[in-house]
Amino acid sequence: MVLTYPWFLLGLLALAIPLFIHLFELRKPQRLAFTNVGFIREVKLLTARQRRVKHFFILLCRLGFVTFLVFMFCQPFIPAASEQKAENTGAVGVVLDTSASMQALGSDEQSVFEQALKQARSLPTAYGAATRFVLNATHIPLTTDAFQRATEQLAPSANGVSVGTLLAHQQSSIGNSPQVFVLSDFQKNSFSEKDITSLDSSKQVFLVPINSDPAPNVYVDSVWIEDAFVRSTVDLSLHIRLKNGGSAQAESCRAKLLIGGKQAAAFQATVGTGQTTTTVVRIRLTDTKLQQCQVSVDDFPVTFDNVYFFTLQASPQIRVLDIASGVQPATQRLYANEMLFAYTGTSVAKLQYGQLTNANMVLLQEVPQLDAGLRSSIRNVVQQGGSVVIVPPASTVGRASYTQLFQELGLNGIQWEPGSLGVPVLREVAMPDLQNPFFREVFTGPTRQAVLPKAAPVLRWSRSNNEILRLRDGDGYLAQFASGQGNVYIFSAPFSSGYSDFTNQALFVPVMYRLAMQSYHHAVQPAYRLNQSLVSLVVPNSVDKAVDQVFKLVQDSLIFIPSQRVVDGTLQLEIPAAMRTPGFYTLTRNGKVVTTLAFNVDKRESELAGYSAAELQQLIGPNRPNVHVYSIADGESVAARYQTEQVGTPLWRYCLWAVLLFLLAEIILIRLIGRTTANKVGRPAVAA
Repeated sequence: MVLTYPWFLLGLLALAIPLFIHLFELRKPQRLAFTNVGFIREVKLLTARQRRVKHFFILLCRLGFVTFLVFMFCQPFIPAASEQKAENTGAVGVVLDTSASMQALGSDEQSVFEQALKQARSLPTAYGAATRFVLNATHIPLTTDAFQRATEQLAPSANGVSVGTLLAHQQSSIGNSPQVFVLSDFQKNSFSEKDITSLDSSKQVFLVPINSDPAPNVYVDSVWIEDAFVRSTVDLSLHIRLKNGGSAQAESCRAKLLIGGKQAAAFQATVGTGQTTTTVVRIRLTDTKLQQCQVSVDDFPVTFDNVYFFTLQASPQIRVLDIASGVQPATQRLYANEMLFAYTGTSVAKLQYGQLTNANMVLLQEVPQLDAGLRSSIRNVVQQGGSVVIVPPASTVGRASYTQLFQELGLNGIQWEPGSLGVPVLREVAMPDLQNPFFREVFTGPTRQAVLPKAAPVLRWSRSNNEILRLRDGDGYLAQFASGQGNVYIFSAPFSSGYSDFTNQALFVPVMYRLAMQSYHHAVQPAYRLNQSLVSLVVPNSVDKAVDQVFKLVQDSLIFIPSQRVVDGTLQLEIPAAMRTPGFYTLTRNGKVVTTLAFNVDKRESELAGYSAAELQQLIGPNRPNVHVYSIADGESVAARYQTEQVGTPLWRYCLWAVLLFLLAEIILIRLIGRTTANKVGRPAVAA
């Protein structure tokens, strides 16, 4: 047995107090009343003998009371066999998981976070009063009282980081701390062996898994529309994929879709453990305004991810500016007859450079010569994220201006075919590669052998970002080049007769449509995650570009001002840590609404499968003796187990019980002495 505070043994000097009281009581004369002098000797001897014995036991009780009271303040304990010899020269680290999955219910109808919080608040009882604690990623050592107050401020949030990230930050902040306690549900999709191998071997790490009870957890995995563009007043097929991230099957889970606050659809689904199911509902947007939409799932007891927020808005027309040398190019019939496009055709002589600023796609179709003003305007288009499609001319007059444009756009390795001065030699275009993302969802069924176009290239290049179409001999016919924030698409041959029959083939329509669709970028994504670090969106031209005005995110009465910057018309926002609630946030600037953003919980948090104590022990293996796993399934607290295994078995509680026991025994003996004395005094009077 070892005493934590041995100087309290000086309190044993107080044993002299009950000894003095006992001796004083023996010397004090006792008055006895009786009526018959004939029994005086018998009564006197009998009473004195009993009193002497009982006073002796009272003395023992008082001595025991004082002795164990002193030992209780000394805090004796039995040292543990595995007691750590390293001195606690730093603050004890505590990593308390605050991710959204900690809201799942555990034992005793308490959430996993409430159980973890209870275990964290009990940790100071295993240490001395001078011990300091570092909570999560903070760098400030806290006293016991400050640590308790800090834990009260914690709560699960939708933007909580993974326990692996918290542990990495904790190790860098606590310096030479010898112990780190990690309390989490240890989700299998966010905690791995890599997090364990990164632990400092000089620190004692205690993993405390707190698992939720088996239950289903149905959440919205994803939402998408089949069409590439959302059109108003047209029926759309909205796909809603539900997934069960729990450990039990969900029977007849009810869900409903709300658009603009009104219910648009309702359905039921049975989802097995770890399985997904997709439901298709028909919707229609009545106007071009942005609509706030949400899918609500009736799922209990895990409710933190029951609502998925997203936005829908009918796509505006794609603005196509066609600059051609011909009178009526084939692209005019192609784009002008489709309501999806806002087509403008012009010639170089009638071109106004301001038209290029508003265009999503600029089509340079066999323009003989590119002057400096046109080249500068094209460069601005791609710098702002637009697309430029270049169909080279057959004439050789303006080739130098095209070469200069390629250089200004940063397109290297593009050369003119040396044999293009003679009679053009037509070569067949190869079948499109259906694995190319450019042709995704272009061909809905198996393609049969079709008649492919032929072309006589006047341009060639060594490499590109994406070879969309090739000739059968391997040379490129249509390629994509990245430039600035936008893209440049280059055909290797003119569209004019004698150099290509591409405009007369079936491949012409889907390729040109796809080029125009690729030029359109949604200003706002349908949904974002609260825990993503950066959100990028295109700033509309109508928004005031004043530098002194900042963008704000507003939800009801809450206003957040994120770190922000505008680069080439793209707004980049850093999500504030204070944004913890999923839902719709209005983006404003100078008091005017810019758009609405939808934020959700990261769907990885909905996968509740976590490591148990046995699985963690197996994951750790035998080669990491500094990593320990503590299970609270048996009802023993983390602090109590730490004291038992790492410090020793505390005995002060037993000393307290002994103090109370001796105090009770003394009270009983005192009452018995008074009762026995009264009985002995009364007996002779009755006998007389």
